[in-house]
Amino acid sequence: MSELIATCIRDTATKLGLLHLADTFPGLVKRAEDATMGYLDFLDLALGEEAGVKDGRRFRNALKLSGLPHHKTLDDFDFTFQPDLDVRKIRDLATLGFVESRANIALLGPPGVGKSHLAVALAVAACQTGYSVYFTSLDDLVGKLRLADAQGKLGWQIRSYLRPALLVIDEVGYLPLDRTDANLVFQLVSRRYEKGSIIITSNKAFSEWGHVFTDEVLATAILGRFLPHCDVISINGPSWRLKDRLASPDPSPMAPIVTD
Repeated sequence: MSELIATCIRDTATKLGLLHLADTFPGLVKRAEDATMGYLDFLDLALGEEAGVKDGRRFRNALKLSGLPHHKTLDDFDFTFQPDLDVRKIRDLATLGFVESRANIALLGPPGVGKSHLAVALAVAACQTGYSVYFTSLDDLVGKLRLADAQGKLGWQIRSYLRPALLVIDEVGYLPLDRTDANLVFQLVSRRYEKGSIIITSNKAFSEWGHVFTDEVLATAILGRFLPHCDVISINGPSWRLKDRLASPDPSPMAPIVTD
């Protein structure tokens, strides 16, 4: 390959935004020559390499903007520790049809059973597929909505929570909300209804949400806009965080203290 042609290819690829191709095309040409590729095979190779790099960059950016506390996947989840969990159902949800159809997921169960891990894993899968994601605890979400309301910017703050294709709201039920805060949550859930997906994790059954949101009517209104298109996953197994302590033998009693 002449230096003139190489320079032209590099300049044209750069103008088209094919930066990876601009940097690596000599190596791709060598691979094509060694494999005696045809023109179409070489074009497929070059475009595939460029697409792969761009997909990886988009995935990393999506993770960075998502606010996820970690990037654990379903492969990191120990399904053997929760044998009653329907693995096929979780794997099916990871195909992200629920995001495409703007449906919701509720992950319910006591603390430590893996609700947040599963929510994050589904969010990571969504990022990898190209969906926008945002993760927040209910406490942080309410705090931002409350501050925005006080500053006269509630509409703007709610719209920011409408933008992601998938909104994950973690730890619903750990702290009760007063009626004003519950109404802010209702406004958000109502605005996202059938427009974007929500994953909620909660340690409370839906029948207890009246206590969480202080007002039975508000709780019913929130559920009325969350449950119609929702997969409910209940996890009732042991706590993963306590597994090592529960598996260890009871400590031996302390020896009596002898005094003179």
